[in-house]
Amino acid sequence: MHRYRLPFFISVLSLILTSFSYQRIPTIYLIGDSTVADYSLEDDYDSKRYPLVGWGQMFQPFFVKDSLKHVEHLLGKVDQVKVDDRAKGGRSTRTFFQEGRWAAIYKNLQKGDVVMIQFGHNDGAVNKPERYVDIQGYKEFLRLFIDQTRQQGALPILLTPVARNYPWKEGKLHNVHGEYPQAVKEVASEMNVKLIDLNELSMAHFSEKGQDYVTQNYFMNLPSGQFKAYPDGQKDNTHFQAAGGKAIAQLVFDAMKK
Repeated sequence: MHRYRLPFFISVLSLILTSFSYQRIPTIYLIGDSTVADYSLEDDYDSKRYPLVGWGQMFQPFFVKDSLKHVEHLLGKVDQVKVDDRAKGGRSTRTFFQEGRWAAIYKNLQKGDVVMIQFGHNDGAVNKPERYVDIQGYKEFLRLFIDQTRQQGALPILLTPVARNYPWKEGKLHNVHGEYPQAVKEVASEMNVKLIDLNELSMAHFSEKGQDYVTQNYFMNLPSGQFKAYPDGQKDNTHFQAAGGKAIAQLVFDAMKK
């Protein structure tokens, strides 16, 4: 019988050593719209879209080894984290689901992963029925993303939609998203989901910096002749330049630490 024991013990020892030597790298999936998207993944980014960024495009550098200790309560003790930005411009909760973008994430989700969910800019576009989702529908799709994330053993985090650069009143930026931020808060409370109130955080940060500063440095308000992709310039108070995207990514990471 002894001749059968050696291969058995070798197999057991191999499994034990493998379990100690292998540590899966958790993935943070970002789902949302253009304000979250990574435009550098597109072909000819430098000539066609630069300096446009979404905050998700600026997010990976925050997860260096020394900073991971600040988010152990969300990710556990890990040496690396991968940010997988699946956000796409023009998408609402409904169209993101209908196009199969969520299904592609769901089938790959694993225990220890995180899904960060920020929609609202396009859900609230009443003048664009191909995108529009009313408040009740919006909440239902958020519930779906949450339920299915948890089914896979991953952690959902809800974010209210990031602010636009309007409306300003008496030097302070105000909410442009109507009832959608409140809807996110209600779903978070109802389903006991971690929440980052990015709408409030970004409005406060922009107000502190001042309208002129954020208009020129954070948003895609560009002079003519400066960037190849925008030879005639650009006036856009929804989408970010690098400084704006990095500032929002910092707000999100700081909120994760709390």
